[in-house]
Amino acid sequence: MIQASIITIGDELLIGQVIDTNSAWIAQQLNAIGVPVKRRVAVGDTWDAIWEALDEEGKHSDIILITGGLGPTADDITKPLLCKYFNGKMVRDEKVLAHVKHLFEQVFRRPWIERNAQQADVPDTCTVLFNSVGTAPGMMFEKEGKVFISMPGVPFEMQTIMREHVLKLLPERFKMAHIAHRTLLTAGIGESFLAERIKDFEEKLPSNIKLAYLPSYGMVRLRLTDTGYDVDAIEKEINEQFAILQTLIPDVLVTNIDEPMETVVGKLLLSKKQTVGTAESCTGGYIAHLITSHAGSSGYFKGSVVSYDNDVKTDLLGVTNETLQTTGAVSEETVTQMVKGALQQLKTDYAVAVSGIMGPDGGSAEKPVGTVWVAVGNHKKITTQKLWFRYERKRNIELTAINALNLLRKFILENS
Repeated sequence: MIQASIITIGDELLIGQVIDTNSAWIAQQLNAIGVPVKRRVAVGDTWDAIWEALDEEGKHSDIILITGGLGPTADDITKPLLCKYFNGKMVRDEKVLAHVKHLFEQVFRRPWIERNAQQADVPDTCTVLFNSVGTAPGMMFEKEGKVFISMPGVPFEMQTIMREHVLKLLPERFKMAHIAHRTLLTAGIGESFLAERIKDFEEKLPSNIKLAYLPSYGMVRLRLTDTGYDVDAIEKEINEQFAILQTLIPDVLVTNIDEPMETVVGKLLLSKKQTVGTAESCTGGYIAHLITSHAGSSGYFKGSVVSYDNDVKTDLLGVTNETLQTTGAVSEETVTQMVKGALQQLKTDYAVAVSGIMGPDGGSAEKPVGTVWVAVGNHKKITTQKLWFRYERKRNIELTAINALNLLRKFILENS
């Protein structure tokens, strides 16, 4: 079966200054056309490191995709290195040159200097993959039956070259397998307990179907994968096994589609033509951010009150001073009143409220760092939940948001 390697180039990746999102995106696209990624490698901006990576990945994979190091500055060494690696010489591509000039003169409106023209220089041993949205073209080389493709490190430029060229070229050169995935999302059960519940199912799976556990933020995704060349047979077999799997965990199943919790909640609200708003203290608007990160959320999300300070809780949400003084901001009473205030102020069908201590400071013996109260409700009923988290601030916030959305999901299902 055809396999691929991804090489990402840049010192900034190795020191953590920039997060490598390119290789994740590329892997997803390759998987969709039937090319499994065997290895992902990040190397710095050094000649030896890049050269060795090309040698090594050429041994393991049929397709080697490379991103980074194609700019016009001295530390961008990928292009001259590839020229030497594939025994070429630099030539100027007139189509690329005209495009680069157009970008600088008509789009960027910046002065033209000779250094910019160097972007149009490419090895004569490559096939140029035109970059319609940037200055650095992609380049494809072939060596001993292997295909090497170099693309810019700028994500939207790389993605454009992938869509316009790479994903069309690869199926023409290689016989692609069919890779089928089925993913479901569970919540309210730990990975080990989940594994115990489906132990017999996992043991009886056909050898060609793989089961993966993907835990994250208090949830676990289960993914079945089957690979081969008989599309109909693969789809039939994986659908049968996926259907069986769902019957084993109905009480913890959130969705049988690979989608995040906020999308599940959004679809649920849309289907019922209902709306929600949030009253957030410790999450600082993060729940609202998750919801509104998805197109179409205006159809079910009205707004948020980020009541970080107690005065805002009192003035905008109607939390009483007596409640704050007797039970505190992080309490069942406070989040209950926050829900009532949000329903009134935002005029929604549902509201979710959170208040907690995210850390690293602010905890006490009675309410240690990681203590969170969540409330969800409508105009008839309110449900609350107390949570305890033990992580750093960022993860505590993320866990609070996901758990609050899941509580909202269950509340809508039970009370509509």
